[in-house]
Amino acid sequence: MKRLLSLAAVAMLAAACSSGTGTAAPASAPAGKPYISIVSKGFQHQFWQAVKKGAEDEAATEGATVNFMGPNTESDVQPQMDMLNAELAKKPAALCFAALDSKAAGPTLQKFKDANIPVIAFDSGVDSNIPLTTVATDNIAAAKLAADKMGEKLGGKGTVGIIIHDQTSRTGIDRGTGFVDEMKAKYPNIKLIGPQYGGGDLAKSADLAKSMISANPDINGFFGGNEGSIGGVLNAVTELHLDQTKLTIIGYDSGQKQIDAINSGLEFGAVQQNPIGIGAKCVVEAMLAIKGQTTFDKVVDTGFLWADKTTINNADVQAVLYK
Repeated sequence: MKRLLSLAAVAMLAAACSSGTGTAAPASAPAGKPYISIVSKGFQHQFWQAVKKGAEDEAATEGATVNFMGPNTESDVQPQMDMLNAELAKKPAALCFAALDSKAAGPTLQKFKDANIPVIAFDSGVDSNIPLTTVATDNIAAAKLAADKMGEKLGGKGTVGIIIHDQTSRTGIDRGTGFVDEMKAKYPNIKLIGPQYGGGDLAKSADLAKSMISANPDINGFFGGNEGSIGGVLNAVTELHLDQTKLTIIGYDSGQKQIDAINSGLEFGAVQQNPIGIGAKCVVEAMLAIKGQTTFDKVVDTGFLWADKTTINNADVQAVLYK
């Protein structure tokens, strides 16, 4: 069963929190306050600062103590596993976890289960039945929306490059699959280049985009599967001084670079997730587990919206944008 969290209920993120890899957890939580470990994919993008804000604000409301952490980049699978093991040793009341590798974490999550520590997955699910629920965007549906926007804008013809952050996390797999499957099913006359994987890194994604442009001079569309991927595309197009009127660029998530690109017309539009809502809801679900709830919906769907030049200033879109 899937539950949908209303986007309209989420307050606008006024300013991004400062970056970092998380703060050291206290040796013990304040008296009466349950300690929740939150291991994210990292702090490489402002998306995670928005998730962090949502989690910390909800924890304050719930009377919990949280430690939000993540590796330096979204390719640091082993450092993330090290963080999981370090948090396990602290015996938290619950764990919220966004997996960089949907398979690698299984043995460690089993240790949490054996210790009777409830696990809530968020953003990216894992190939395991250990998490009680997964708080996330329906990434396949969201990527299909991006594909439909691309296909319609190109009139069903053209060449589109696809750059995704990875092929190991559930988000990377689902966004790539959703976009490609929709394009092949509904827009068969559009040639697809990729997906290729840049690790969510701006420089790597820019290099991939430049290579695609060099090998395919007729390319007239790009889809970037997360903030770093699309940011790299925007950098490549700008650095090569390409005619933006001949390109349809579609992204995923927000950030100042995408907001500016959409407002200027360089980027056609982007799928917007609900990062504050994701962070808040994972704490809500963790607290329910701590209080003894045993039955959970398999997925808590936090929703998504489309932002382009005509909708980016709408109140519901503004509520989920982050800079």
